[in-house]
Amino acid sequence: MRALPMGRHALLLEVEDTERARALHAELLRMREAGELPGVAEIVPAAVTVLLDGLEDPRALADRLRRLEVPPAAPGDTASVVLPVRYDGPDLAEVAALWGVDEEEAAAIHARTEFHVAFCGFAPGFAYLTGLPEALHVPRRATPRTAVPPGSVGLAGPYTGVYPRTSPGGWRLIGRTDAVLWDVSREPAALLAPGTRVRFEAVP
Repeated sequence: MRALPMGRHALLLEVEDTERARALHAELLRMREAGELPGVAEIVPAAVTVLLDGLEDPRALADRLRRLEVPPAAPGDTASVVLPVRYDGPDLAEVAALWGVDEEEAAAIHARTEFHVAFCGFAPGFAYLTGLPEALHVPRRATPRTAVPPGSVGLAGPYTGVYPRTSPGGWRLIGRTDAVLWDVSREPAALLAPGTRVRFEAVP
């Protein structure tokens, strides 16, 4: 693990892949809850990094965390969300072909997978979900769409995601949900936060 001071009060921890970043994020949250990270105001995961902000002495903490033994991430008691999905996306047939199954089985595979929010980004409320085995990772579309409807469920590389609002996008769309991913009148505004367990439920 690399530990890089970022300015005067932040530290960026870099690991090998998303699953290690997810495990590191979970361990840092546990440590803060146990009082082992005094002064840490923010813990922000990304694809292969976790940012700690609000530190008095980033370099001293870097020396300590470089030796940290991080256990694999476990489901534990993290929040769980079920998203109802109509599996009728325009790229479902392509995804099914890449997986070597028919469309019905592709939807069933996706719906019976337990996902975890690894990190958030791209747009408010957009969560990058991991859980599909490597054999089911699919490439992005060669040509991105200029407008993807809100609620669209897409796949790209190792991730599943749900578009919270209309935006351009190159992910392969397999379905759509009516769940509201981002609502500023709600607390918290984001439905899906890092660490949340997510399941998709097929609906007519």
